[in-house]
Amino acid sequence: MDVVLLSRIQFAVTVAYHFLFVPLSIGLGMIVVLFERKHYKTGNPQDAAGANLWIKIFTATFAIGVATGITMEFAFGTNWATYSRFVGDIFGAPLAAEALFAFFLESTFLGVLLFGRGRVSKKFYYVSTWLVWLGSMLSALWIIIANSWMQTPAGYKVVETASGSKAVLTDFMAAALNPSTVPRYLHTVDALLITGGFVAAALGAHYLKKGVHKEFARTSLSVGLASAAVFSILMLPTAHLQAVQVATTQPEKVAAMEGHWETGPMDMALFGFVNTADKTTTSLAIPGAIGILVSGNPSQEFPGLNEFAAEDLPPIQFTFQTYHLMVLIFGLLVLISAGLWWMNRKGKLEGKRWLLSLLVWAWVLPELAIQLGWATAEVGRQPWIVWHELRTVDAISKAVPAWNVALTLAIFVVIYTVLYIGWVRVVLGIIKKGPVLPATSATAAEKA
Repeated sequence: MDVVLLSRIQFAVTVAYHFLFVPLSIGLGMIVVLFERKHYKTGNPQDAAGANLWIKIFTATFAIGVATGITMEFAFGTNWATYSRFVGDIFGAPLAAEALFAFFLESTFLGVLLFGRGRVSKKFYYVSTWLVWLGSMLSALWIIIANSWMQTPAGYKVVETASGSKAVLTDFMAAALNPSTVPRYLHTVDALLITGGFVAAALGAHYLKKGVHKEFARTSLSVGLASAAVFSILMLPTAHLQAVQVATTQPEKVAAMEGHWETGPMDMALFGFVNTADKTTTSLAIPGAIGILVSGNPSQEFPGLNEFAAEDLPPIQFTFQTYHLMVLIFGLLVLISAGLWWMNRKGKLEGKRWLLSLLVWAWVLPELAIQLGWATAEVGRQPWIVWHELRTVDAISKAVPAWNVALTLAIFVVIYTVLYIGWVRVVLGIIKKGPVLPATSATAAEKA
């Protein structure tokens, strides 16, 4: 058993599992705000019931997201101790800021949402929904700042110490706003909000199929499809910014993403296959499209994979396929969200049971696209854990044996499976009960 490979698999499993819930948490934060805004304007108890349902689902998802995120932070000090020593002065700041400025904000005002209805004013309660959502967005920002620094490090210098080399912060703003932070944040958050829209639409479609909670279902369907359509369209400019950043700052990665072997103009593959043995790519592609995206010049030259040492290249086939599957799913999301939004607006969707069934499960697509995008970004960065500064093979803890990593990986898989089953049962229980009208006394107190 190879300790490096096992450590990478273990961290990938924990991150991928955690990241199942992050899109739901941030995306549903938006849905909570929209539903509470409706109740704030109407004062209708049924609107409060609808908002309460989304708050319950958000809370269950938030709780398990927090629990699964803790494991990753422990891994920095166990499996990846060498990495932690190298980046600790830089990586620690955004992680601490995430806890102090984002997590506490989100969790404090989530308490207001859970226990404050009828005990605080309607305005304060409504503002609390915004603060919870803002907290989740800030949390994503600090985590992306930390991860983006690993992709495109800036504002630092490497110094030698008695225990080895380490990165020392020289310019906080340069490090925080490194070349990939803003494009990656906009691109990632947009994907999370697409997910939230599809989840809302899925629940609305589920209730309409069953013929229950129809008013809530129609609102969820309308809000969800509109949100999904808007943010799917906004994915075009955010994805463009991200693509330009990768092409500019990470030439090996973008060459792997497109299977680009020889230096010259780079085509944009729609789909294809990379033959790494023969160093060829067979694909249906748009000639010179990457140059058009980056600079408007189809003749712009990009370094090919043959320009780089083999040991400096990522897994090419994997990077190519995950990237293009992500793009394919994005195209499907645009068609599904825009098409079904139009049908719903025209009153043609509610009677189409097969389309409602499709919509019930469509939220899986943005979740899958997010996982594929994460895989492209992280695997495409290999063999570097910090771009061109620290190799992944040199970042693991030398004191942790392979059998230890394998054992904990197996334990994590079992525990995470149990947690997932528990989360599913809780959420399905909430959905089965549906929107529950608040007590009369609480509603009267809220109006007062």
